[in-house]
Amino acid sequence: MAETGQRVPTIVENEGPGLFVSGSPDEVVRLEQVHRVYHSGEIVVHALRGVTLSVARGEMVAVMGPSGSGKSTLMNIIGCLDRPTRGRYWLSGTDVSTLSRDDLADIRNRQIGFVFQSLNLVPRTSALENVALPLVYAGLPGAAQVRRAREALAAVNLSDRERNLPSQLSGGQQQRVAIARALVSNPAIIIADEPTGALDTRSSLEIMEILQRLNRERELTTLLVTHEHDIARHARRLIGLRDGRVSHDAPVEHPLDAAKGLEELPEEVEQDL
Repeated sequence: MAETGQRVPTIVENEGPGLFVSGSPDEVVRLEQVHRVYHSGEIVVHALRGVTLSVARGEMVAVMGPSGSGKSTLMNIIGCLDRPTRGRYWLSGTDVSTLSRDDLADIRNRQIGFVFQSLNLVPRTSALENVALPLVYAGLPGAAQVRRAREALAAVNLSDRERNLPSQLSGGQQQRVAIARALVSNPAIIIADEPTGALDTRSSLEIMEILQRLNRERELTTLLVTHEHDIARHARRLIGLRDGRVSHDAPVEHPLDAAKGLEELPEEVEQDL
Protein backbone atom coordinates (compact mmCIF):
# COMPACT_ATOMS: atom_id res chain seq x y z
CA MET A 1 0.00 0.00 0.00
CA ALA A 2 1.25 3.49 -0.86
CA GLU A 3 2.31 5.81 1.92
CA THR A 4 -0.09 8.58 2.91
CA GLY A 5 0.11 11.50 0.45
CA GLN A 6 2.09 9.55 -2.13
CA ARG A 7 0.79 9.86 -5.67
CA VAL A 8 -0.02 6.44 -7.10
CA PRO A 9 0.68 6.14 -10.83
CA THR A 10 -2.13 4.80 -12.98
CA ILE A 11 -1.57 2.10 -15.57
CA VAL A 12 -3.38 3.18 -18.73
CA GLU A 13 -4.26 1.05 -21.71
CA ASN A 14 -4.05 2.84 -25.05
CA GLU A 15 -4.45 2.31 -28.78
CA GLY A 16 -0.81 1.46 -29.26
CA PRO A 17 0.90 -1.73 -28.13
CA GLY A 18 1.37 -2.39 -24.43
CA LEU A 19 0.75 -0.35 -21.30
CA PHE A 20 2.46 2.69 -19.88
CA VAL A 21 2.36 4.64 -16.64
CA SER A 22 0.46 7.92 -16.71
CA GLY A 23 0.65 10.62 -14.10
CA SER A 24 4.34 10.49 -13.21
CA PRO A 25 5.14 13.59 -11.14
CA ASP A 26 8.23 14.13 -13.31
CA GLU A 27 6.27 14.10 -16.59
CA VAL A 28 4.44 17.24 -17.75
CA VAL A 29 3.53 16.19 -21.30
CA ARG A 30 2.75 12.71 -22.60
CA LEU A 31 1.36 12.06 -26.08
CA GLU A 32 0.60 8.50 -27.11
CA GLN A 33 -0.16 7.67 -30.77
CA VAL A 34 -1.69 11.10 -31.42
CA HIS A 35 -3.30 11.67 -34.81
CA ARG A 36 -4.91 14.87 -36.05
CA VAL A 37 -6.95 14.76 -39.23
CA TYR A 38 -8.65 17.79 -40.79
CA HIS A 39 -11.44 17.59 -43.35
CA SER A 40 -12.13 20.32 -45.89
CA GLY A 41 -14.85 19.12 -48.21
CA GLU A 42 -13.43 16.06 -49.92
CA ILE A 43 -9.87 16.93 -48.93
CA VAL A 44 -8.40 15.07 -45.95
CA VAL A 45 -5.25 16.46 -44.30
CA HIS A 46 -3.27 14.23 -41.93
CA ALA A 47 -1.50 16.88 -39.85
CA LEU A 48 -0.18 14.43 -37.22
CA ARG A 49 0.37 10.72 -37.82
CA GLY A 50 0.82 8.76 -34.61
CA VAL A 51 3.04 11.08 -32.58
CA THR A 52 4.31 9.60 -29.32
CA LEU A 53 6.55 11.68 -27.06
CA SER A 54 6.95 12.91 -23.49
CA VAL A 55 8.45 16.01 -21.88
CA ALA A 56 9.72 15.79 -18.32
CA ARG A 57 9.35 18.52 -15.73
CA GLY A 58 12.11 21.09 -16.10
CA GLU A 59 13.08 20.16 -19.65
CA MET A 60 13.74 22.80 -22.31
CA VAL A 61 12.79 21.32 -25.67
CA ALA A 62 12.95 22.83 -29.15
CA VAL A 63 10.60 21.67 -31.90
CA MET A 64 11.63 22.18 -35.53
CA GLY A 65 10.36 21.16 -38.93
CA PRO A 66 9.53 22.55 -42.37
CA SER A 67 6.21 24.19 -43.19
CA GLY A 68 3.47 21.57 -43.15
CA SER A 69 5.42 19.27 -40.83
CA GLY A 70 2.81 19.47 -38.06
CA LYS A 71 4.57 21.89 -35.67
CA SER A 72 1.61 24.22 -35.27
CA THR A 73 -0.83 21.34 -34.86
CA LEU A 74 1.38 19.74 -32.22
CA MET A 75 1.68 23.05 -30.38
CA ASN A 76 -2.09 23.54 -30.48
CA ILE A 77 -2.73 20.10 -29.03
CA ILE A 78 -0.10 20.41 -26.30
CA GLY A 79 -1.45 23.90 -25.55
CA CYS A 80 -5.03 22.56 -25.25
CA LEU A 81 -6.15 24.74 -28.16
CA ASP A 82 -7.13 21.60 -30.10
CA ARG A 83 -7.82 17.92 -29.46
CA PRO A 84 -6.45 14.78 -31.12
CA THR A 85 -8.58 12.95 -33.66
CA ARG A 86 -7.17 9.74 -32.18
CA GLY A 87 -4.70 8.99 -29.41
CA ARG A 88 -4.23 10.26 -25.87
CA TYR A 89 -2.65 13.34 -24.30
CA TRP A 90 -1.80 13.73 -20.62
CA LEU A 91 -0.87 17.12 -19.14
CA SER A 92 0.61 16.88 -15.65
CA GLY A 93 -1.04 13.48 -15.26
CA THR A 94 -4.51 14.54 -16.45
CA ASP A 95 -5.92 12.98 -19.62
CA VAL A 96 -7.01 16.10 -21.51
CA SER A 97 -7.53 14.47 -24.90
CA THR A 98 -11.28 14.03 -24.42
CA LEU A 99 -12.16 17.06 -22.27
CA SER A 100 -14.88 19.51 -23.25
CA ARG A 101 -13.98 22.92 -24.66
CA ASP A 102 -14.79 24.60 -21.34
CA ASP A 103 -12.61 22.15 -19.41
CA LEU A 104 -9.79 22.61 -21.93
CA ALA A 105 -10.04 26.39 -21.50
CA ASP A 106 -9.80 26.00 -17.72
CA ILE A 107 -6.74 23.73 -17.97
CA ARG A 108 -5.18 26.09 -20.51
CA ASN A 109 -5.65 29.15 -18.32
CA ARG A 110 -4.23 27.49 -15.21
CA GLN A 111 -1.40 25.32 -16.49
CA ILE A 112 -0.11 26.72 -19.81
CA GLY A 113 1.69 29.96 -20.59
CA PHE A 114 1.86 31.06 -24.23
CA VAL A 115 4.45 33.31 -25.85
CA PHE A 116 3.66 34.13 -29.48
CA GLN A 117 5.68 35.92 -32.16
CA SER A 118 2.64 38.18 -32.71
CA LEU A 119 2.74 39.09 -28.98
CA ASN A 120 -1.05 39.75 -28.71
CA LEU A 121 -0.52 42.65 -26.30
CA VAL A 122 -3.42 45.05 -25.72
CA PRO A 123 -2.21 48.31 -27.38
CA ARG A 124 -3.74 50.92 -25.05
CA THR A 125 -2.96 49.03 -21.85
CA SER A 126 0.19 49.37 -19.74
CA ALA A 127 2.78 46.61 -19.42
CA LEU A 128 1.58 45.91 -15.88
CA GLU A 129 -2.06 45.62 -16.96
CA ASN A 130 -1.13 43.40 -19.92
CA VAL A 131 0.72 41.04 -17.62
CA ALA A 132 -2.12 40.97 -15.09
CA LEU A 133 -4.76 40.14 -17.71
CA PRO A 134 -4.78 36.33 -17.13
CA LEU A 135 -5.30 36.98 -13.42
CA VAL A 136 -8.28 39.20 -14.18
CA TYR A 137 -9.87 36.30 -16.08
CA ALA A 138 -8.99 33.99 -13.18
CA GLY A 139 -10.87 36.26 -10.79
CA LEU A 140 -7.96 37.08 -8.45
CA PRO A 141 -8.35 40.13 -6.17
CA GLY A 142 -6.87 43.35 -7.52
CA ALA A 143 -4.03 43.54 -4.99
CA ALA A 144 -2.91 40.00 -5.83
CA GLN A 145 -3.06 40.82 -9.54
CA VAL A 146 -0.74 43.80 -9.12
CA ARG A 147 1.69 41.95 -6.84
CA ARG A 148 2.06 38.96 -9.12
CA ALA A 149 2.25 41.07 -12.27
CA ARG A 150 5.08 43.12 -10.74
CA GLU A 151 6.91 39.95 -9.74
CA ALA A 152 6.61 38.63 -13.30
CA LEU A 153 7.89 41.90 -14.80
CA ALA A 154 10.83 41.83 -12.37
CA ALA A 155 11.66 38.30 -13.56
CA VAL A 156 12.12 39.65 -17.12
CA ASN A 157 13.98 42.81 -15.99
CA LEU A 158 11.18 45.26 -16.76
CA SER A 159 10.28 46.63 -13.33
CA ASP A 160 11.02 50.16 -14.56
CA ARG A 161 8.64 49.84 -17.53
CA GLU A 162 5.42 48.74 -15.86
CA ARG A 163 3.52 51.94 -16.78
CA ASN A 164 4.65 51.98 -20.42
CA LEU A 165 2.27 51.17 -23.26
CA PRO A 166 3.43 48.58 -25.84
CA SER A 167 4.05 51.40 -28.35
CA GLN A 168 6.56 52.89 -25.91
CA LEU A 169 8.60 49.68 -25.76
CA SER A 170 11.08 48.13 -28.17
CA GLY A 171 10.27 44.84 -29.89
CA GLY A 172 12.45 42.94 -27.43
CA GLN A 173 10.82 44.66 -24.45
CA GLN A 174 7.37 43.85 -25.81
CA GLN A 175 8.35 40.20 -26.08
CA ARG A 176 9.55 40.31 -22.46
CA VAL A 177 6.13 41.62 -21.43
CA ALA A 178 4.61 38.67 -23.28
CA ILE A 179 6.89 36.28 -21.36
CA ALA A 180 5.92 37.93 -18.06
CA ARG A 181 2.24 37.51 -18.96
CA ALA A 182 2.87 33.82 -19.67
CA LEU A 183 4.61 33.47 -16.28
CA VAL A 184 2.08 35.25 -14.11
CA SER A 185 -0.23 32.25 -13.64
CA ASN A 186 2.65 29.97 -12.52
CA PRO A 187 2.02 27.51 -15.37
CA ALA A 188 3.22 23.92 -15.62
CA ILE A 189 4.67 24.63 -19.09
CA ILE A 190 5.61 27.60 -21.26
CA ILE A 191 5.00 27.24 -25.00
CA ALA A 192 7.01 29.78 -26.98
CA ASP A 193 6.07 29.93 -30.67
CA GLU A 194 8.81 31.65 -32.71
CA PRO A 195 9.52 34.07 -29.82
CA THR A 196 12.55 35.60 -31.57
CA GLY A 197 11.31 35.51 -35.17
CA ALA A 198 10.89 39.30 -35.51
CA LEU A 199 13.87 40.35 -33.34
CA ASP A 200 17.47 41.35 -34.02
CA THR A 201 20.40 39.30 -32.74
CA ARG A 202 20.84 41.11 -29.41
CA SER A 203 17.12 41.11 -28.60
CA SER A 204 16.88 37.43 -29.57
CA LEU A 205 19.71 36.52 -27.20
CA GLU A 206 18.11 38.59 -24.43
CA ILE A 207 14.87 36.62 -24.84
CA MET A 208 16.73 33.30 -24.87
CA GLU A 209 18.72 34.32 -21.77
CA ILE A 210 15.47 34.95 -19.92
CA LEU A 211 13.93 31.65 -21.04
CA GLN A 212 17.09 29.72 -20.13
CA ARG A 213 17.32 31.43 -16.73
CA LEU A 214 13.66 30.75 -15.89
CA ASN A 215 14.05 27.16 -17.02
CA ARG A 216 17.15 26.72 -14.88
CA GLU A 217 16.14 28.63 -11.74
CA ARG A 218 12.46 27.68 -11.61
CA GLU A 219 12.69 24.32 -13.40
CA LEU A 220 10.08 25.78 -15.74
CA THR A 221 9.25 23.29 -18.48
CA THR A 222 9.71 25.10 -21.80
CA LEU A 223 8.63 24.09 -25.30
CA LEU A 224 10.26 26.25 -27.96
CA VAL A 225 8.85 26.13 -31.51
CA THR A 226 11.26 27.69 -33.98
CA HIS A 227 12.56 27.70 -37.56
CA GLU A 228 15.95 29.02 -36.46
CA HIS A 229 18.69 26.44 -35.86
CA ASP A 230 20.72 28.84 -33.70
CA ILE A 231 17.73 29.47 -31.46
CA ALA A 232 16.94 25.74 -31.21
CA ARG A 233 20.52 25.11 -30.03
CA HIS A 234 19.72 26.99 -26.82
CA ALA A 235 17.45 24.11 -25.81
CA ARG A 236 18.77 20.87 -24.33
CA ARG A 237 16.68 18.59 -26.52
CA LEU A 238 15.57 18.83 -30.15
CA ILE A 239 12.46 17.21 -31.62
CA GLY A 240 12.17 17.27 -35.41
CA LEU A 241 8.88 16.81 -37.24
CA ARG A 242 8.30 15.86 -40.86
CA ASP A 243 5.04 14.92 -42.55
CA GLY A 244 3.24 14.74 -39.22
CA ARG A 245 5.70 12.29 -37.65
CA VAL A 246 8.61 12.62 -35.25
CA SER A 247 11.71 12.35 -37.42
CA HIS A 248 14.30 13.24 -34.79
CA ASP A 249 14.38 13.30 -30.99
CA ALA A 250 17.77 13.65 -29.32
CA PRO A 251 19.74 15.80 -26.87
CA VAL A 252 21.34 18.96 -28.27
CA GLU A 253 25.10 18.56 -28.36
CA HIS A 254 26.80 21.51 -26.66
CA PRO A 255 23.73 23.73 -26.05
CA LEU A 256 24.38 27.45 -26.53
CA ASP A 257 24.45 29.74 -23.49
CA ALA A 258 22.55 32.95 -24.30
CA ALA A 259 24.15 34.89 -21.44
CA LYS A 260 27.59 34.06 -22.79
CA GLY A 261 26.44 34.96 -26.29
CA LEU A 262 25.36 38.39 -25.06
CA GLU A 263 28.75 38.95 -23.42
CA GLU A 264 30.52 38.13 -26.68
CA LEU A 265 28.45 40.49 -28.83
CA PRO A 266 30.26 43.68 -29.84
CA GLU A 267 29.12 46.76 -27.93
CA GLU A 268 26.47 48.83 -29.65
CA VAL A 269 27.74 52.18 -30.87
CA GLU A 270 25.32 55.08 -31.02
CA GLN A 271 25.58 57.01 -34.28
CA ASP A 272 24.75 60.66 -34.83
CA LEU A 273 21.91 61.11 -37.31
